Amino acid sequence: MPSYSGQTAYAQGKKIGHRGVDASGETTYKKTTSSALKDAIQLGIGYTVGNLSSKPERDVLMQDFYVVESIFFPSEGSNLTPAHHFPDFRFKTYAPVAFRYFRELFGIRPDDYLYSLCNEPLIELSNPGASGSVFYVTKDDEFIIKTVMHKEAEFLQKLLPGYYMNLNQNPRTLLPKFFGLYCVQSGGKNIRVVVMNNILPRVVHMHLKFDLKGSTYKRRASKKEREKAKPTFKDLDFMQDVSEGLMLDADTYNALLKTLQRDCLVLESFKIMDYSLLLGVHNLDQAEREQQMEGSQGSSDEKRPLPQKALYSTAMESIQGAAACGGSIDTDDTMGGIPAVNGKGERILLYIGIIDILQSYRLIKKLEHTWKALVHDGDTVSVHRPCFYADRFFKFMSSTVFKKTQHTVHTKKKCPLLFTMTLAEQWAAMTGYFVCGYFAQWHLGGLGFKLSDYPLGQHYPLKDDRTMIL
Repeated sequence: MPSYSGQTAYAQGKKIGHRGVDASGETTYKKTTSSALKDAIQLGIGYTVGNLSSKPERDVLMQDFYVVESIFFPSEGSNLTPAHHFPDFRFKTYAPVAFRYFRELFGIRPDDYLYSLCNEPLIELSNPGASGSVFYVTKDDEFIIKTVMHKEAEFLQKLLPGYYMNLNQNPRTLLPKFFGLYCVQSGGKNIRVVVMNNILPRVVHMHLKFDLKGSTYKRRASKKEREKAKPTFKDLDFMQDVSEGLMLDADTYNALLKTLQRDCLVLESFKIMDYSLLLGVHNLDQAEREQQMEGSQGSSDEKRPLPQKALYSTAMESIQGAAACGGSIDTDDTMGGIPAVNGKGERILLYIGIIDILQSYRLIKKLEHTWKALVHDGDTVSVHRPCFYADRFFKFMSSTVFKKTQHTVHTKKKCPLLFTMTLAEQWAAMTGYFVCGYFAQWHLGGLGFKLSDYPLGQHYPLKDDRTMIL
């Protein structure tokens, strides 16, 4: 998966798929330089969204999913397009009316979409992974732009009617949110790009990052990957390094699992497989320790994600709709992440989303699985039948990655004096009981508890949110 940095990190001359590096060190895709591709994308989107805004809004019709609009951008400019300093290109927009509806469903206004994508230079992401794709992120962290292969773009077009139906029924989902599909034609090459929601905000430091499939066959980060500044670990790494799993309170766990189960059913119905759960972990306690080491006072100067324009775009918002409880977690406290606790009792925030869904179980995948199954256990390889893949994926997430705790998970230390008692805090997290000391009595009295019910030195169960912080 890509690292979220503005600097490219590819070796000169090394080519992965269509992505390479030219003699000057600049990234290329199908021999088109990254700078030219970024400018073409911004010019094209600026024109097509502006043109669509002048047309009256209406219901989406079946034929809208198959419409392709095209505009030519000569370098000298035309009566419709501005002049530019790179080779002539043609810009194609797929299903513009349908994607306008998707953007409206997530509360994205045309001017906000244009401002995010076209007002500031796009940022190329380093370490883009083994897919051969090039990734860009908008400066406001709102959108990711990814190059896709012809078959992936074609598959997305076929998915659109079903995708439309699913979003109508359930806009709160961990599935990718597609906001546009485009194609830049230049020099006899077609470069297709998709605009999606951004899962990992750049301003939040991810202490750990995983790409999880629920498979164990070759699912360990390579030595080369581990040497990177921001490595992406895999299933076997998680099972080894985070063997206790990630603890969520009951309501959050149930909401997350309900969302994952529903999303897996959707993917299975479309015969989609080989997808992953992208999981970013921000350790709040570790971040505080890092700030203290740097001489920072508190977290008042900590960078926080900008409020996102799209609805249901953060991890917490994506699952809250499925929660059985009426209340919701303050996303300002959680910076859009899902609050959890690791095996050490440290407070963490999780940023998650399902990625790489544009893989259908075509003949090539059937052949790939048959070959791997001859050499290895067929139930452990990542390429498998969609129904089996979905079931294995869900079981791995619900039993190995995420665990349920009966106690409320807090992201804020509500009483700094009490939280200097690290051993007491860890004991409470592990056992569900707290030891009543002078500070605890003082705090319980302030909360209105009857102190005669809590003699010093005794163990008491954590009854509710008020005693959980002890």
